[in-house]
Amino acid sequence: MKYGFVKVAAATPQIRVADVRQNCKNICRMLADADKAGAEVVVFPELCVCGYTCGDLFGQGVLLRACLTALRKIAECTEEKHLLAFVGLPFEMNGVLYNCAAAVSGGKVLALIPKRHLPNYAEFYEKRNFQPYIGENTSVAFGGARVPFGNKILFRCASEPDFTVAAELCEDLWVPAPPSVAHAVAGANIIVNLSASDETAGKAEYRRLLVRAQSAKTVSGYVYADAGDGESTTDMAFSGHNIVCENGEILAESKPFENVILYSEIDVSKLAFERRRINTFYDGADREGYTCIEFKANSQAELTRTFSPLPFVPAEGAALGERSELILSVQTAGLKKRLEHTGAKCAVVGISGGLDSALALLVTVRAFQALGRDTKDIIAVTMPCFGTTQKTLNNSLRLMKELGVTSRRISIAGAVRKHFKDIGHDENVRNAAYENAQARMRTLVLMDIANDVNGLVIGTGDLSELALGWATYNGDHMSMYGVNASVPKTLVKHLIRHEAARLGGRAQKVLEDILATEISPELLPPEDGKIAQKTEELVGPYELHDFYLYYAVRWGFSPAKVFYLAKHAFAGKYSDETLKKWLLNFYKRFFSQQFKRSCLPDGVKVGSVSLSPRGDWRMPSDAVVSLWTDELKKL
Repeated sequence: MKYGFVKVAAATPQIRVADVRQNCKNICRMLADADKAGAEVVVFPELCVCGYTCGDLFGQGVLLRACLTALRKIAECTEEKHLLAFVGLPFEMNGVLYNCAAAVSGGKVLALIPKRHLPNYAEFYEKRNFQPYIGENTSVAFGGARVPFGNKILFRCASEPDFTVAAELCEDLWVPAPPSVAHAVAGANIIVNLSASDETAGKAEYRRLLVRAQSAKTVSGYVYADAGDGESTTDMAFSGHNIVCENGEILAESKPFENVILYSEIDVSKLAFERRRINTFYDGADREGYTCIEFKANSQAELTRTFSPLPFVPAEGAALGERSELILSVQTAGLKKRLEHTGAKCAVVGISGGLDSALALLVTVRAFQALGRDTKDIIAVTMPCFGTTQKTLNNSLRLMKELGVTSRRISIAGAVRKHFKDIGHDENVRNAAYENAQARMRTLVLMDIANDVNGLVIGTGDLSELALGWATYNGDHMSMYGVNASVPKTLVKHLIRHEAARLGGRAQKVLEDILATEISPELLPPEDGKIAQKTEELVGPYELHDFYLYYAVRWGFSPAKVFYLAKHAFAGKYSDETLKKWLLNFYKRFFSQQFKRSCLPDGVKVGSVSLSPRGDWRMPSDAVVSLWTDELKKL
């Protein structure tokens, strides 16, 4: 296991009904393949040793004895393998037949888990042959030893406590209170399901929904192994619909009617973090009666699952459009409520010709339209100064015109020069005072205009800038309501693009030109009429910082793990040295700039990460970064 990733496999073997010897060979062959692939957990379907569709043959002693012999051989196949496998077979105890999952590892049968809920409706008649098990854990004799038997059994990796597994069987998932709920609160981060779910029209979609929902509800990884080709088709067909989920997200899914081994990696460290974060997860949890069995696993297999370089942005297509509209609606609703509550007559927005101010103005227009108010009561102010280029100035003026707001152009160069004279600053010294005086002057102008017209200053700063502290304290850092406060920079572009397409016409054209403009605070004079101060050259690419922000803050990953994932997500685009350089910069800035986040204006949360001190993130401004940077420096 590397950085908490457990490689799992859902394996559907080719079987022949009641041909236990052949089924045993096929299962052992798949186990060998899974071991070569580095799998640490391998799950086979329900009753796969003999076949789910044996019917009344389950009552035949010859079949039951053959299954026990096969189980011994399957266990022996794991002797030199550091993995945990689950296979399904019928098992008799005290004259009663149970539908069981056998856990095998290290050459031994570790436990037998009987099915709790037996379907006896429609095409299913399991109670004809089996009994549900509802008792406490006990033990049975098998292979010269006592083997645990019961529903409340956990399997914990000896080298990693977060790697804890529990099993349920088919129908157990479909009932109102699946056993996996109790397994999860008892400590299982991975739930395996040995299933024989026949295929009918529409069932795959419902099955997929169940698996996703249960993995989300239990904050677990869920490995679903389904019976497939080889089962009897007298009345049913089985498609081998295997699924691997993690906390509601499908990581891998097999195509129907292809008997395969489906692989993926479940991040048990991530799941453990999320359970700690959700302080209701273990409220009143009953962990009594569970037996915990240790096993050994030791795979260093490389990742096969992918990680989007833009974790805040859905994939292109309908999902992106729906998400964009939802986020814009959330921003709009937040501002609408604030305008109603304060009784503000106007909204005041500073427009730079850049991305963030464009988005803030678009949201403000939507809020006024939702209130049924005249957009002329939106006062948009562009304030050119030393670094303003003609392109951004023109785009500011064009955007105001196309959106039908009141436009004001106020040059602040004279006021800033007067301020330099007052404080004794040489204009030729282009230090932080030179830059920040401009940003603070703009905020002063906006605040005073708002006071003059009984309005609210709408903030433009985004989540990425807040994470990096890339804002002038008491300058663009301050407003009366920050509509972009939880929108990362990589998402800002998609929101503007979505709204541009909705508006169409000349508004769309100017927004597309803004999207194509270099990101810059424009606080240093242009060079040959072009932007001289390029943000991403100074603090690093925003796509990297948003990636780091998502995994370091939302999921609490260590610097080494964030770096590991970044190498996968940005392979071929950035060198390891570049990734490490900007990751180190991210941590240093994130820690040193907390004081700016500790006094943020109000702003609605729109996604999974917010840095508001009243919402998701509470951190002392004087926290020391050395633990994080030291880990990075050792890589």
